[in-house]
Amino acid sequence: MDVTRADPADLEVLRAAFGAGSRRPPPGWDAVRAFEAEHGIVLPEPYRTCVAEICDGSADGPPSYGLLPLAGMPRDRGGRRPERVLAAPFPLTGPWLWEGDEDDPRSDEEIAAALHPVFSHGSVVLGTDGCGMYWHLVVAGPHRGHVWSICGEGATPFGSEFGHTTASSGFAGWVGHWAKGLTWFDR
Repeated sequence: MDVTRADPADLEVLRAAFGAGSRRPPPGWDAVRAFEAEHGIVLPEPYRTCVAEICDGSADGPPSYGLLPLAGMPRDRGGRRPERVLAAPFPLTGPWLWEGDEDDPRSDEEIAAALHPVFSHGSVVLGTDGCGMYWHLVVAGPHRGHVWSICGEGATPFGSEFGHTTASSGFAGWVGHWAKGLTWFDR
């Protein structure tokens, strides 16, 4: 997975997956660069090129309720939206199931403090599959370019090297997996 250069094959996957009728128009490179400068980040490829040239979200998936525009938030989050700090590193590098983890020695307050950055640091929200399940693209930190499923019970990275799926990592792998009609967790 190369997050610094858009692979033409990945861009073809993205063009094919996001049908012309459901795409939101791309804002162009100037708008993407302005967004990056405002937030102190460089978006990972091929998501960066997708937003600049292909579409800024889509009414059709992925995920189930559509791909959000850059920096969009699902409507179901209501007023509970924490301030997003995109330049702060996403804190996880492996799965974390925090609900029901009896072996975690931290207090409830310490766990709550550790959860805040999982939901609000170093990632853009791609969309939701409903029931509190959100897909994030990591834009800062060691997992930059990886897609994560984050819900009220835990967080899991997407990609074959992490288990649960046969798909390749990254935005194009995530979109391509969906476009093939496969379930997210097919292992």
